[in-house]
Amino acid sequence: MTRSQPMTRFRPCIDLHQGKVKQIIGGSLNDQGAKTNFVSEQDAAHYAKLYQEKNLTGGHVIALGPNNQEQVKLALKTWPKGLQFGGGVTIDNAQQWLDAGASHVIVTSYLFDNNQFSWRKLDDLVNLIGTQSLVLDLSCRKTASGWNIATNRWQDITNTKIDRDTLTKLSSYCAEFLIHSADVEGLQGGIDDKLVSVLAEHCDIPVTYAGGARSIQDLEYVQQLSGGKIDLTIGSALDIFGGSGITLEQCVQWNNQTHT
Repeated sequence: MTRSQPMTRFRPCIDLHQGKVKQIIGGSLNDQGAKTNFVSEQDAAHYAKLYQEKNLTGGHVIALGPNNQEQVKLALKTWPKGLQFGGGVTIDNAQQWLDAGASHVIVTSYLFDNNQFSWRKLDDLVNLIGTQSLVLDLSCRKTASGWNIATNRWQDITNTKIDRDTLTKLSSYCAEFLIHSADVEGLQGGIDDKLVSVLAEHCDIPVTYAGGARSIQDLEYVQQLSGGKIDLTIGSALDIFGGSGITLEQCVQWNNQTHT
């Protein structure tokens, strides 16, 4: 691997559920709760400070459902402009979250009406905050024909496909894509390599993939599959979230060796 090539980076995360830092099984999230892999005794500020100290940039803090705003604000205050934020972002609060310290806001569900994508809402949002402050979350679930964007905590499968047309059109409206493969999220059973390959083929802006990663080999695999175009988030397998597959220090070393 030469330094002139794009390089896959590890991107950190802080997932919040019911006011706690957690790692959940993504497909289980609903109004009643979620199947949980890990509940931290530390607050969101602890992880924000840790990522800042390790210079792990481009990470995200996600509010999964209500009762998380206090923890989100704590993380953003701890590392101003160091983390992206998603979870219930709309045109009415997007600027407030940027003002609170988010480097970008991450948006999905707001852009859909009755499972139909709203270009009007996207235009209005971009006119308000600009493409440079917007990350589009295209998190998806597997369907018979490929992958479709899933909203409402990944429970509602929309009509919008993850394909060349969608990715090409949306790339001009945002700074980055964030894409969780909800069917493998939290299972530590390996990444959705076919989805990663599709993203690498059709995306010309920064992309972070999340779902199923379990070891340092997955960083190497995403590097191989995407030619370094796709970054990787690792959650449940990480030692700081109770996992045994990979350590945060390994991720730091990976980023340092591939980006120096």
